[in-house]
Amino acid sequence: MRPARDQDEPTADRGGRSGALSRRGMLKGAAVAAGMVAMGPATTRPACAADSSGTDADTADATARMGGTAVTVSLVNGALQWSAERDGRTVIGTSALGLRLGDGTVLGNDVRMTGSRRRTVHDTWSPVYGRNKKVTDHFQEQCWDLRDAASGIRFGVRIRAYRTGVALRYVLLDQGTATIADELTTFVFPDDTTVYSARDEDPYIPVAPDKIPVGGTSSTDQGPLTDLPLTADLSDGLIACVCESARIDYPRLMLGSVPGQPGTLSAFLMEHTARGTGPVETTSTVTTPFATPWRAVVIGSTHAELVDNAELVLNLAPEIALTDTSWIKPGKVFRCELSTAAGLQGVDFAVARGIDYIEYDAGWYGPEFTTPDATKPIAAIDLPSVISYATSKGIGVFLYVNRLALTDADSLFGLYKSWGVAGIKLGFINDGTQTMTSQITGWARTAAKYQLLIDMHDDVRPFGYERTYPNYISLEGVRGNEQFPTATHNVTLPFARNIGGPLDYTICYGQSRNKTTNAHQMAMAAVYYQPLNFLFWYDKPSKYANTSGWPGLPWFNAVPTTWDESRTLAGSIGEYVAVARRNGSTWYLGAMTNETARTLSVPLSFLDDETTYTATVYADGTPGSSPFRTPVVVSTQAVTSDTVLDVAMASAGGQAIVLTPS
Repeated sequence: MRPARDQDEPTADRGGRSGALSRRGMLKGAAVAAGMVAMGPATTRPACAADSSGTDADTADATARMGGTAVTVSLVNGALQWSAERDGRTVIGTSALGLRLGDGTVLGNDVRMTGSRRRTVHDTWSPVYGRNKKVTDHFQEQCWDLRDAASGIRFGVRIRAYRTGVALRYVLLDQGTATIADELTTFVFPDDTTVYSARDEDPYIPVAPDKIPVGGTSSTDQGPLTDLPLTADLSDGLIACVCESARIDYPRLMLGSVPGQPGTLSAFLMEHTARGTGPVETTSTVTTPFATPWRAVVIGSTHAELVDNAELVLNLAPEIALTDTSWIKPGKVFRCELSTAAGLQGVDFAVARGIDYIEYDAGWYGPEFTTPDATKPIAAIDLPSVISYATSKGIGVFLYVNRLALTDADSLFGLYKSWGVAGIKLGFINDGTQTMTSQITGWARTAAKYQLLIDMHDDVRPFGYERTYPNYISLEGVRGNEQFPTATHNVTLPFARNIGGPLDYTICYGQSRNKTTNAHQMAMAAVYYQPLNFLFWYDKPSKYANTSGWPGLPWFNAVPTTWDESRTLAGSIGEYVAVARRNGSTWYLGAMTNETARTLSVPLSFLDDETTYTATVYADGTPGSSPFRTPVVVSTQAVTSDTVLDVAMASAGGQAIVLTPS
């Protein structure tokens, strides 16, 4: 859609601020190659207009505002800096901006402003699937054109303010090529901030910004580094999550502690892949002009509001690149054992349980690390028969492929399309470097060519690409039920990793290795945003043959994976969360707690005022000898928008509630 309002407004330069920011100590960054996104044909929305006012100032500032959110870019005696606030409270204090080029030139230390424009956009758009049927894209953007005093290089800074957060990016403006070595952005948090740090698929650790654990190996990036999304719990009640969006042909961003700067984290562009396979990339040469990814700070006045503001990442991503999306269908997935019989049984199980896809995982074409040919199933699987049977029942088939078998993705994906495969789960993907970003986005584009869904696995991180290519429907990059995390970790994810984009957690029901109750696992299907949701992980259909022993099955049968409306009703990172999501006229409410048993009072004011609903409640029963032995107790009651539910949860427990119009 075209913006309802779009305006470029020249802005007067205001007087300089006192107290120029000294350059922060920076962790060594990595090579950068950035594809031009916002300035290219991927978006129908006009960027800030080309050179307008012709000042040559070395001291100025400008602020973009939306609602109570503001982001400011400043030039103080030639040095670039930025800050952000919500309702007058500091989210990001005065922080550095800049880029270091491959020849050592620093853009940001001594620059002059040559042009300044502002625009406001108010738009709505409809995702193919998502947390909400409609997304509001309402922001004010400030564009600065700049010139480096020593080299004469022209570049720009773009800042945006949304009600839901702020964002910034750099643009290299000269025609030609450029080599970039570091991004010098810092994030200075208020005193007493706690950040939730996690690397690879490790659990989240709450620490001070200067206490990020030192990690890495000889073949990976080393230092006090954390992956994104990175959530910061501010001391005054605000909460913020640093994410990236529109990462195209560019390394993945990490953040690192800065020696001697207790509240500061600095940008670190990855030089190695996340798990150390592939070439090291320390510089990258790109064709200019180009724009770096957006550095987004999603902001919540409450922890619950942060969860509801996650669509900021999508708003910053390039608009959809596909004209036909009718074949893109979110849904639930069941993993089958590696035989023909298991596949056929899996199809029947999927039909009976309201599941949309079955999947053959690692091993279907042989040992994945010694068999680089993913075109021939093992003898135990008659794949054509399974696909044919699945198709006749309206069930899609996913196939797992290790990265070693992806030497010719175009040929492989074309073959899978000819077989009738619906999607591919790619394993052991080495995200991190510019080369790997280009491979990941390239695989998504190639899969779209053959109308295949993509689920990207292992240490990958989101950047809004599911908006551009909605067939890039899910990704892992999370400590899920392959490691059976703690309840505390599980109730951290909605406020951290899931803010950045979809996740593939692999929900387990009735699994003896769970550290949580069954109701806690059930609630994940509503709490987590998972448009492709793997259920009954590690299970066989025979486990549920006697349905009377599994009272939670009707919940999994019914719960969808894409939504018309989402509301986070309560939450505190690492402690508890309650989320309600609507599909059609039915609401699905999930609540989860950490290892502390608690009761939440949850108003149902989001329900239609004139309708009575039947609430089917799946709750924790009397705690068993371990959390997974706590039974699920089912009850029903009539409720209205005036009802306040008392949601009681055992230690590591939860509730799952279906609210159906009577």
